[in-house]
Amino acid sequence: MTSQIGRDDAAPVTGAADDRNGAEERLAGPDAAAVAAAVAANGSVNAMQTSGLNAWFGALHVLKDMSVSAKARAVTAIIGPSGCGKSTLIRCLNRLHEEVRGARLTGTVLFNGTDVYAPGTDPVEVRRRIGMVFQRPTPFPTMSVMDNTVAGLRLGAKLKRSEMHARGEEALRRAGLWDEVKDRLNHAGGRLSGGQQQRLCIARALAVQPEVLLMDEPASSLDPASTLRIEELIEKLKTEYTVVIVTHNMQQAMRVADETVFLLNGEVVEQGPTKKIFGQPTDKRTEDYVSGRFG
Repeated sequence: MTSQIGRDDAAPVTGAADDRNGAEERLAGPDAAAVAAAVAANGSVNAMQTSGLNAWFGALHVLKDMSVSAKARAVTAIIGPSGCGKSTLIRCLNRLHEEVRGARLTGTVLFNGTDVYAPGTDPVEVRRRIGMVFQRPTPFPTMSVMDNTVAGLRLGAKLKRSEMHARGEEALRRAGLWDEVKDRLNHAGGRLSGGQQQRLCIARALAVQPEVLLMDEPASSLDPASTLRIEELIEKLKTEYTVVIVTHNMQQAMRVADETVFLLNGEVVEQGPTKKIFGQPTDKRTEDYVSGRFG
């Protein structure tokens, strides 16, 4: 199936219970136990896959016939020079690209084998299951730490206050932040350090219980110690989630990624195991880029 979605003709957001249930059914792929069993037996299962993906901003052709995949319960790094389409690619994966005026795309984006741009699919449900963490920490500065964490839950989930607090605590624990903020849950999220704010944003994404976590240069604005904490967190998260990370830091890609995708001028040059991409790449352009000779 080929999708062509722009801002004006995107699938409508609906809050009706039957529409949301239908969206969940359409997006339902292998459950967590099935994915874990498949990974154990086969070593990999593609949680996300694009085929012939093209994306534009107005007349600017940003992604060109792009076919990439992200394995379940693994970290996939997307690398390449500025302007090569890295951020646009991950924004296409959870339908954020269509929110930009004049943006459009063609091709297929599969999540657990289902096209996320299929007619009738609720983009809100897509973004719940495929969460996003942006380059700079984006907590709501005047909201409390806990209210920041459960902000996404308030949009759709009808939970009791105790249930919401429990989901928030679980998310903060998974983000490695609970011990640092458990006595400051009512303090403003904007008062946390930069590294803590980024982990708070990760907790906010985890609270809605996604299956995929997209991270757009999540440590680029952080100090080395905070960067290390984020990398350690990513290593833990991949045991439960599929993680796709955009990074300009070659050392970071080597440290955290199981697979690496190298983009250049809106095209996929090479994808493969990280050790191969950095040790024995197939394409000379990849070798030049990862070795610092690209110019």
